Amino acid sequence: MRASLVQLLAVAVGVQAHGYLSSPMSRTGLNAQSKADTCPECTILEPVTAWPDLDSAKVGRSGPCGYNARVSVDYNQPGPRWGSEPVITYTGGSTVDVQWCVDANGDHGGMFTYRICQDQALVDKLLTPGYLPTEAEKQAAEDCFRAGELKCTDVAGQTCGYNPDCQQGQPCWRNDWFTCKGFNDGPRCKGVDNAALNSCFTSIAGGYTVSSKIKIPNYTSNHTLLSFKWNSFQTPQIYLTCADIKITGSGGSTPPASSKAPTSSTRPTSTAVPNGCATPVPTVAVTFNSKTTTSLGQTVKIVGSISQLGNWNTASAPALSASKYTAANPLWTANINLPAGTSFEYKFIKVDSNGAATYESGANRVYTVPKGCATGATVDTQWK
Repeated sequence: MRASLVQLLAVAVGVQAHGYLSSPMSRTGLNAQSKADTCPECTILEPVTAWPDLDSAKVGRSGPCGYNARVSVDYNQPGPRWGSEPVITYTGGSTVDVQWCVDANGDHGGMFTYRICQDQALVDKLLTPGYLPTEAEKQAAEDCFRAGELKCTDVAGQTCGYNPDCQQGQPCWRNDWFTCKGFNDGPRCKGVDNAALNSCFTSIAGGYTVSSKIKIPNYTSNHTLLSFKWNSFQTPQIYLTCADIKITGSGGSTPPASSKAPTSSTRPTSTAVPNGCATPVPTVAVTFNSKTTTSLGQTVKIVGSISQLGNWNTASAPALSASKYTAANPLWTANINLPAGTSFEYKFIKVDSNGAATYESGANRVYTVPKGCATGATVDTQWK
């Protein structure tokens, strides 16, 4: 009896925090950046059969974008801080980097997947401002997302293994989903990247990044959703979050608007510095200018989805200089060398003297470093 109680307590301690889609930034992540959601990693579907059958659970009110009971927020409808516009634009048929964040105190192992539903009418139910989809509509959307899984095996050269906690013959014995390392005899989900603690934000014990590559389908939409689903091995829990995205045709053309939401991502104005050269340059010196009014003792940093911007870790984010700052022109600036052609998401943050960080509002900014002969570029923005 004593052993059973100890085991129950161990599980209870282990389920305090969990994971969410962080790149592209999910609706839950955006709400947490605004400090309105106290636990982005707590958008949980429970109790459900999560293992070994990865597909048996019905989503109920959780839907493909998640419901956070801790703060009573349903992410299946646009909110004041998410859903009005895509946070990033992808090209149909391209292979892109994606990433989620697992909490150090809630790494339950298991398997995860990314999905895109190509039935725009179903997705529009989750994009219409002021409209809360019914549970039947959420399940219909979930069924569509499940049919549109972006398989690990779709990316050439990507290692797609079988989960060590699953036995051959069980429903979880599949390598089209992405797998965490062994739960009992391995480093769990943390072991995918072996990232440092706080390489991504969670509200309780600090987070670790979990990175993968997915292939975007040859489908176009001015506004759709990328859904993330993680089935836990240790606990009867599934984590569902989604990010607002746009997909253009392979030629870069934009299809006619098919939803009521705005159709443009948050993109800064960028001007490349002309320069003649015989071969393309490997890196570009990008100057980021941000007009941001600050208080005494505050610093402005730029944090984003690539290593040069800290991989969303505010402690590793580069600081901007206030050398040109005046009351009339509160300019913060930084010059950062970035790989040519790289696309990423980012935000500016204000950091107080005690280390507390405040994110600017709205969707993540999106930028693609010029490629070719330009050795420099400038991005002019202001705090939002």
